[in-house]
Order: sequence, then structure tokens, then C-alpha cells
Amino acid sequence: MAFVTILFIAAALAMDAFAVSISCGITIPQMRLRYALLLATVFGGFQALMPLAGWLIGSEIRTWIVAWDHWIACALLVAVGGKLILEACSGDADCVHHNPLNGWVLLVLAIATSIDAFAVGLTFSFIALEIIRPAVIIGVVTFALSFLGAYAGTACGRFMKKRIEIAAGLLLIAIGIKIVIDHTLGSGSMPG
Repeated sequence: MAFVTILFIAAALAMDAFAVSISCGITIPQMRLRYALLLATVFGGFQALMPLAGWLIGSEIRTWIVAWDHWIACALLVAVGGKLILEACSGDADCVHHNPLNGWVLLVLAIATSIDAFAVGLTFSFIALEIIRPAVIIGVVTFALSFLGAYAGTACGRFMKKRIEIAAGLLLIAIGIKIVIDHTLGSGSMPG
């Protein structure tokens, strides 16, 4: 998979963590460098580890579903993208109601924002893509955006959060459709 495509996937996956980081920035009275680094490290770490876990599980079941793998990959990406759009439109993820610096709260937020990365790891295993480079890129992009989001929350509040999540959801849906088109056209033109 091309670096640019992986970068787009990473950016789209990072939007949940970015949005939650903005919410965290809103709730933390005075953002400090160590707080922003803590949020970014935890969110980025989980976003890097979850695709690895998804890929490992997907690799075990891939031989059983090889005939439908591209449709499953598309469905997963469309579901993740649709979830981002629905959450943005409904306002479900608008605010953090607890102290985001509390260890348990931060752990729950990190897991919740990285479930989509698990699904992408499954997707990568289904279409036989390597995972280490994408997982690292996903983690680094999430770290950077979460760090910026923590400060953006302090500075800007909720002004742009919904628009960013909708754009990310549309991007994931487009990538899912592209996988089906590439697979369908690619396998249709190849000999038997």
C-alpha cells in the first residue's frame, strides 16, 4: 500500500483521538506540556498496538474468508467511517465528563479511540498487507494530532471538531470503496 494511502488512513484513524484530545484540552484547566505529552503518548501507543492485534487475529482466520476479504475490508472501513460521521453529527463524543488525566479514564479513552485501528488491522490482514510500517505511522500521526488536539481544545474549544470527524469518516469510506474497486478490477483483468 502506498505511503500516502497509509498516511490518509492514519490521519482518519487519529480523528477520534484528536477529537477526544480536544475535549480533554477543554476540561483541563491549564494545559501543560506534560499533560499534552501524556495524552499523546497513550493515544498514539494504543493506536499503534491495536492494528497489530487486529492483524494478528485476522491472519489466523484469513484462509477461511479469502474469497470475501475485499468485501469484509470495505465493510469494516465503511462502518468505521460511518461511525465517525454519525458520532460527529449526533454529538456523542463532544465532551469528556471525567478528569482525562486519571489513569483509568485515560485507559478507557485510549481503548475507545483505538477500536477502529483494530478493525483496520483486521482489514490489512484480510488483504494481505504488512502491518509494522502502517502501525508505526498510525501511532506517530495519532501522537502528533493528539498533542496538537490537547492544546487546540484549550485554545479553540469545540468549534471545528465535527467537521474534522466528518471529513475523516468520508475518507475511510472512500478508501474502503477503493479496495473493492481495485480488487474487482484487478482480479477481473488477471488470468484465472
